[in-house]
Amino acid sequence: MRILYDSKKLQYKDPFGTLTPGKTCTLHIHIPCSVESTRVLCVIRQENGSHAMNVELFRDRREGPYDVFRGQFSFDREGLYFYHFSITNPYGTFRLFKQGDDTNMEAGDLWQVSCVPEDFHTPDWAKGAIIYQLFPDRFRKAGSPDLTGKLEPYTVHKSWNEDVDWRPTPEGLVLNNDFFGGNFQGITEKMDYIASLGVTILYLNPISKSFSSHRYDTGDYKVPDPMLGTLDDFKAMCDTAHAHGIRVILDGVYSHTGSNSLYFNKEGAFPGTGAYQSTDSPYYSWYTFYNWPNSYHSWWNFDTLPTVNKMDPSFIRCIITGEDSVVAHWLRLGADGFRLDVADELPDEFLKLLYDRVKELKPDALVLGEVWEDASSKVAYDRRRTYFTNAELDAVMNYPYRTAILNFMRGFDSGSGFKEAVMSIAENYPPQVVACNMNLLGTHDTPRILTALVDDFDGSREEKAHRHLSRHQWEVAHERLLMAAFLQYMLPGSPSIYYGDEAGMEGYKDPFNRRTYPWGREDQELTEHYTRLGALRKKYEPLRLGDIRFFQAGDKHLGFTRSWGGKTLRVYANRSGDAWEVPYGKILLGYNLQVVAHDCLVIGPRGFCVTEG
Repeated sequence: MRILYDSKKLQYKDPFGTLTPGKTCTLHIHIPCSVESTRVLCVIRQENGSHAMNVELFRDRREGPYDVFRGQFSFDREGLYFYHFSITNPYGTFRLFKQGDDTNMEAGDLWQVSCVPEDFHTPDWAKGAIIYQLFPDRFRKAGSPDLTGKLEPYTVHKSWNEDVDWRPTPEGLVLNNDFFGGNFQGITEKMDYIASLGVTILYLNPISKSFSSHRYDTGDYKVPDPMLGTLDDFKAMCDTAHAHGIRVILDGVYSHTGSNSLYFNKEGAFPGTGAYQSTDSPYYSWYTFYNWPNSYHSWWNFDTLPTVNKMDPSFIRCIITGEDSVVAHWLRLGADGFRLDVADELPDEFLKLLYDRVKELKPDALVLGEVWEDASSKVAYDRRRTYFTNAELDAVMNYPYRTAILNFMRGFDSGSGFKEAVMSIAENYPPQVVACNMNLLGTHDTPRILTALVDDFDGSREEKAHRHLSRHQWEVAHERLLMAAFLQYMLPGSPSIYYGDEAGMEGYKDPFNRRTYPWGREDQELTEHYTRLGALRKKYEPLRLGDIRFFQAGDKHLGFTRSWGGKTLRVYANRSGDAWEVPYGKILLGYNLQVVAHDCLVIGPRGFCVTEG
């Protein structure tokens, strides 16, 4: 017989998930009577490994062949804690650790519990939102912006439908300096379309004046790239978005600047004196030079991206604390928050300053971080991060959900891994963060989801440029995407569409995932599917705000409920080759439902549905 304890179930740990200071947590562990337990302890340690407390669990009752032990504890301060059990019987003492998501506890991981600030709140408007991510140069072009001041050299494609420039220069350099002319006006003119998808948050990749088309090599933090338009154009775009009930968040790139920038000025393209030009530059202290001026610390050794000293007082004033700091500048123009690029490379002290300043300027603004792993216990550069225990981020990019969906859809997981990934995030993150997480399937850093669902090809850039899905691959990927998007929209958090995924775009990683939106050539079935999902999510609060409980996760079947306000929706996904009979309910959305009877539904192979009642 096994010892029974599952931290994800209220019968063992109440409350579920994170705690706040002073909040009592009650534990129950079921130990077979045959163990003859005489003492049971929950041993809790702080995240640095130091001992926090021992919680004694006393025999509470007997349930059949089990002795049920009960104990309580609370924390007096925020932090990340880990625990295991120590059980003594007449024959000695042994320790019990976590093993997966079941109750077979053998030598393994410690359980985790976070204590977060009681006053840590996230924006209500961001909970259960629908996000649309735009790569600004490639969404839509309208009008002819004044290109005075555009950093040179650059090229502009003659046709919107041309392919991106992927060939390196004769020197082997990838410049990313080809543009298609997508701009603020183009986005503004397509706001009706964006809103039709149910979108409530518009997330733009970097918009500041920069040399490259990706614009992560910031040239001037406060000036939009001339190719995009003016500050007035930006403000008009925000005003139009707000009129449609859509908030706007911008990409905050504060780990590094461009070498071709106002601050570094390696090319001498900006007025004033940059750090590369003189040690007397007001920006010299922003950077780390090993041998000035040509040897300096740069992001992942790209010499066009010199990293900044984030805690430099001058940099902090420029970005955060100054009266007209970068964050203040854009918030006053209409932005509603920021997605922070490479948040792992921004010190917790910097994040806290930025978070508090943003909230001071606009209390309901959103601060979202780029984190690829479980952010609750992330270790970056030998330091445990405090994103939630110190209230530094409202939410993160939820890559673990993407991995879980891809693994399930591609047959690498029969469902148990999906459940574990989803419930681990639900357990480890504060619920107010879970509700705001950016649940993505594709981004500018990943292959297009249609491609990722069937093809892991990793050849040369030339091979990727000319490789497209075969007709069979496309058909398989298309059907898989219908279910993948369905699952994405059924999970807690904020589903995110990477522009064009809803139109059936394909492609490998950068630059092939950054092609232009295929206006007039959209996959109408996919677009209509995303539109229906958006309308469903808007109509039903349980999908936006409800908790999640699994009743099936295995044998290529997924089943879970989303509950809120006394209403429960049931979600089913059948990736098997056989039909699946499930209880009858009012069908809100479905695919491949073979039979509908008065007492049951039959979900066909690769079918899915969500029901009410």
